Amino acid sequence: QLQLVESGGGLVQPGGSLRLSCAGSGFTSDFYAISWFRQAPGKEREGISCVNDRGGAPNYADSVKGRFTISRDSAKNTVYLQMNSLKPEDTAVYYCAAQKLKWPVPCGLGPLVYQYWGQGTQVTVSS
Repeated sequence: QLQLVESGGGLVQPGGSLRLSCAGSGFTSDFYAISWFRQAPGKEREGISCVNDRGGAPNYADSVKGRFTISRDSAKNTVYLQMNSLKPEDTAVYYCAAQKLKWPVPCGLGPLVYQYWGQGTQVTVSS
């Protein structure tokens, strides 16, 4: 059973940076897509970035494109989300999620296709 644990959230000022980590365990030889989502109170969960575990090109939501970068460290089974130029509207609980695939294909940002989820980490952007 795949398990995911997020870390790295906190309180930052507008314009600041944070790096979130998603550590996975229980991987098999199957292929996976890994994605980052966020959800603010009273709002729908929003997919913000994803990448496949075979080095495919990452995908980003328009709201974070150019500011956030997703990366992988396969030796540590960890996916990162580097967040720069943070804005107050980035405030949310951030989740990582994994989708088991039969073959590496371009990843998507729709939450319903992801089977495994972490517990979330709070990011607050405020002065």
